Amino acid sequence: MSNSKFIDLFAGCGGLSLGLIKAGWKGVFAIEKTSDAFLTLSHNLVEGKVSGFDWPEWLPKEATTTSELLKNHAEELKSLKGTVDLIAGGPPCQGFSFAGRRNPNDPRNKLTSEYIEIVQLVRPKFLLLENVKGFTAAFNDAQEPAYAEIVKKRLTELSGGGYQVYSSMVNSSLFGVPQPRPRFIMIGIRKDLLNDDNAFEDPVALAKRTAMDFRISKRLNGHNITVSEAISDLEITGKILISSPDTSSFKQIKYEQPKELTPYQALMRENLEHGEAPNSLRLPRHREHIIARFEEVLIRCPKGKSLSKEDREYFGTKKQCFTPLAPDQLSRTITTLPDDVLHYSEPRILTVRENARLQSFPDWFEFRGKYTTGGDRRKVECPRYTQVGNAVPPLMAEALGRAILSLDQKQVDS
Repeated sequence: MSNSKFIDLFAGCGGLSLGLIKAGWKGVFAIEKTSDAFLTLSHNLVEGKVSGFDWPEWLPKEATTTSELLKNHAEELKSLKGTVDLIAGGPPCQGFSFAGRRNPNDPRNKLTSEYIEIVQLVRPKFLLLENVKGFTAAFNDAQEPAYAEIVKKRLTELSGGGYQVYSSMVNSSLFGVPQPRPRFIMIGIRKDLLNDDNAFEDPVALAKRTAMDFRISKRLNGHNITVSEAISDLEITGKILISSPDTSSFKQIKYEQPKELTPYQALMRENLEHGEAPNSLRLPRHREHIIARFEEVLIRCPKGKSLSKEDREYFGTKKQCFTPLAPDQLSRTITTLPDDVLHYSEPRILTVRENARLQSFPDWFEFRGKYTTGGDRRKVECPRYTQVGNAVPPLMAEALGRAILSLDQKQVDS
């Protein structure tokens, strides 16, 4: 563990924090507004197996917002100036996402401004901002540039000295995550750290350039990690079914570790006893006609591709993005909706744990809260499927964290 410290804003269930901690960073605190996601983060990274944070006494260990942080603790944030090396965060992306209804007036888009305001108060050496591809595209009905360009300009021109900003679209699969999951990555370096004697390589390019070294350090092969390499040990076939400890009316597999794990599975199962079961294995409880439909989808439709218009009409569904996974390919990008993907060989959607594997969460990481929610509760609750779908893949976060940490060490050594 280095002496480099970070703050995580819009932290979700802790994917970005977990990756940074694994890379060698120490957390100061993390801000997440939903109680379910914060409970998961706290259970694993604050109070749990990994003590990743030195939480300040002035900040309650509870769900809160960046707005409340600024309102109630501006002076404490100012006092952190010179002690925090990195502010990381992935402001909520629903207003930018091509997967949803892109809305330039979505109030969540403005949370990036609060991110920048906190940066202005704390003045860390480095910044890390992650978002969806839509962050880089202008809204069709807007005359202003893409929001990413606005954010870059504001960070560059911050009063008191801005940041040199580097950015690129990066595929998560580059770092061994079993899905493409393209993400917009922006890394900033405070300009006063830059001079002729202390030149920095573009940190996003550095992370890409050293991706293979990162994979080798994780004992992962050089090819894309396929769906079956990630989750084949979690199949129902050949397993005993038991009652779920979370919901007794649901079933889950009795986990039996195979004699040989794939390298990716072995990585996900590090720090667990042989055969120790991960949590969140609860199986979906489909009705018989849904199971029959899924069985036909697995026979009729090509795997690894969303259902065609003809197949959607045949099955009588209006769902635009429903994909039966291909075992020998990358997964499609995992979302917050559990019914976006179908298991490659079993007529069911994936479990939370299978989604977590495809997001590169290790098996020791335990999710808390409800599995799903609906109706008006979606605005205030963040169930397990949503927590996983919203997260930054920890493997990707760790690779980015290593790249930034190498720059911080260079700055210390110079």
